[in-house]
Amino acid sequence: MMSSTTGRARAAGLTAALVTSLGVGVVGASSAVAVPSTGVMIAEVYGGGGTSGATLTNDFVELGNAGSVAAALTGWSVQYLPAVPSTSTVWQVTPLSGEVAAGGRYLVREAAGSGGTTPLPTADAVGTIPMSATAGTVALVESTTALTCKTAADCAGDSRIRDLVGYGSTAVVRETAPTANLSNTTSGARPALTDTDDNSTDFTVGAPTPTTSTPPPPPPPVASISEIQGTTRLSPLDGQRVSGVTGVVTAVRSFGSARGFWFQDPTPDVDPATSEGLFVFTGASTPGVQPGDAVTVTGTVDEFYPSGTPTTSVHPSTTELVGASWTVESTRNTLPTAEELLPGTVPEDFTPEADGGSIEALLLRPEEFALDFYESREGMLVGITDAGVVGPTTSFNELIVTSKPQQNPTARGGTRYAGYDEQNGGRLLVTSVIPFSQRPFPKVNVGDRLDGLTAGPVDYNAFNGYGILATELGTEVAGGIQRETTRPQRDNELAIATYNVENLDPGDPQDKFDRLAEGVVDSLADPDVLALEEIQDDSGPTNNGVVTAGVTLERFTDAIVAAGGPRYLWRQIDPVNNQDGGEPGGNIRVGFLFNPARVSFVDRPGGDAVTAVAVEAGPNGKPRLSVSPGRIDPLNVAWSSSRKPLVGEFVFNGKTVFVVANHFNSKGGDEPLAGRKQPPSRISEIQRLQQADAVRAFVDDLQAVKADANVVVLGDINDFEFSPVVSRLTAGGALVDLITTLPENERYSYVFQGNSQTLDHILVSGRLKTVDYDVVHINAEFFDQASDHDPQVVRLKPGN
Repeated sequence: MMSSTTGRARAAGLTAALVTSLGVGVVGASSAVAVPSTGVMIAEVYGGGGTSGATLTNDFVELGNAGSVAAALTGWSVQYLPAVPSTSTVWQVTPLSGEVAAGGRYLVREAAGSGGTTPLPTADAVGTIPMSATAGTVALVESTTALTCKTAADCAGDSRIRDLVGYGSTAVVRETAPTANLSNTTSGARPALTDTDDNSTDFTVGAPTPTTSTPPPPPPPVASISEIQGTTRLSPLDGQRVSGVTGVVTAVRSFGSARGFWFQDPTPDVDPATSEGLFVFTGASTPGVQPGDAVTVTGTVDEFYPSGTPTTSVHPSTTELVGASWTVESTRNTLPTAEELLPGTVPEDFTPEADGGSIEALLLRPEEFALDFYESREGMLVGITDAGVVGPTTSFNELIVTSKPQQNPTARGGTRYAGYDEQNGGRLLVTSVIPFSQRPFPKVNVGDRLDGLTAGPVDYNAFNGYGILATELGTEVAGGIQRETTRPQRDNELAIATYNVENLDPGDPQDKFDRLAEGVVDSLADPDVLALEEIQDDSGPTNNGVVTAGVTLERFTDAIVAAGGPRYLWRQIDPVNNQDGGEPGGNIRVGFLFNPARVSFVDRPGGDAVTAVAVEAGPNGKPRLSVSPGRIDPLNVAWSSSRKPLVGEFVFNGKTVFVVANHFNSKGGDEPLAGRKQPPSRISEIQRLQQADAVRAFVDDLQAVKADANVVVLGDINDFEFSPVVSRLTAGGALVDLITTLPENERYSYVFQGNSQTLDHILVSGRLKTVDYDVVHINAEFFDQASDHDPQVVRLKPGN
């Protein structure tokens, strides 16, 4: 329809020859010549949105401005009338606002259907009109008041109508002749913004092409995987949308809430610092790709931190693509060859340092540092042949292997943590993306191996550092380690042991009590005195105010008798509710078991949760305890939310021995070995140093009364033999840490992240004659554990 009054008059003349009746219009012949409009007109109509077979979810009307200046639309409307209106039919109205630029487009979104998959571009106006997919009438009106005309002649006489499109052969209201029929998948559109006042001439039928006034954003820049990964731990494209990222799918994670796939560029660049692998995160949706698919991916680059935020996380990030879409270009392609990690592949030095700050911005030097090496292979396929196991299978279906079997080896096939600068970079976590129904996860011990190739993409795990997400798993071969036993003590030897029984409470299965008891009887050979760590109260972790532990200890000592051991008695002190750390409600504590047939306990009343034990000079000038059992300085801030040490006075063959049972503050809160900050901060050490000072002060008090007093300090110190904490206890030779008397490859009682290490200790006064000392390996190296700690025992000959 013409945009001028003259044009409208001409249009009225064209319809004068119409024979009309309500709902019927027959077009008469006309020789009039139409003049192209130079203003705003209807450019496209589509009523099939959301219907069966449709791709688009909504109907729409698109306007176009053929003029040379912008046209204001505020106060205008788009209106719709069914193809064959009845007497009760009314025009439906969608108001417009804003303007349409010269030569520009303006998109009006109408009703949505229940089908379709693709939303419209951002619309300039939004209505709710459900248009017919095949036929109807759309008017562009210089008003928001609903039209009343029901025939072509009446509408031609309405000066508010700027343009009119009757689409589909049955449309009654139209300009001259209607367009051809439309469908669920086709629209009527003007190939050019020209108006001849003949809908059949001006509009063609084809696939809908909705265009908004907002110009579509330029396509994301094309990037390669190596360009995304960059030469530091952080992508130079972090937060940016990228496209055209190509590679071959190497692994798919189709379970859990962190699903996605890894793909790798088969044509790497020449920079060894840039990884050629990348993870595409799909959330809870299973990606429809398979290993061997060649894909082209579009997505947003993101640095994912497994805990915390970019400013608070202690762990490094993993570079990935999120909000991704992809095209499978071909299938069944050969996968890139996994890089084999030989003993000399990973550098010996573990990490660059940043004076305790983040190493994320440092340029990667994969030829110098193990952590840089793994980061430069993030998402890439690597593999180890005949991998030696240094960390047993856990309940989370994970294990740890090493590519460097001669790196600080233990006597039983592990890798020993020998110092803060010996983190053992050959260690790698192994998890699996293979469904367990196809390949059950291996159940292996330290010293076993996975024969053949174990391979997959490199990933970072918040609990265990860098690892392989296995797409191939070697075959389990036993290394042959056995659970150890120690010899029984002789009549003139006092056997004192320590055992962390890992949150023991009455709610544990009987099997745990039985296995711990067998460890006491069969492996430790019924020690005379046993210091226990992690005894919980009689209701376990139920936070109900219960603090007594008699049920727990009775059940344990009953199990020892059932295993063939002696009837042990116990001594312990109930803590103040929820003041000693551990599981909330568990009221964890240390305690003593002792065999009354071999040793006696000196009971002095008055010891409770808040009363400090003191050293007194007895009638014979020898030291004695003010209370027995008693707690060392329990109100000292050193023991805040931590287990208090328990002291007992024992008598063996007429000689007094003071035993101090300990469970120092845990390492929770320390920064990880493979973390983003290097060197990692040992935050928890501050409290353990205070605890060591308190225990050492008590030992000094004993030795001040009698220099050669028989003193044994033992338990879970939660620190290493080379640590400042243990050095505080041993300073000046007051105590000897017996773990240091063993060969270096035997100095461990615990395995963490594949590092065999010492957390448990037995320290004795320098003049106490030690016959022998033994760490009895029955738990830490095995996937089937009664506890996560190995017990220790010392056999002594107390002096006078």
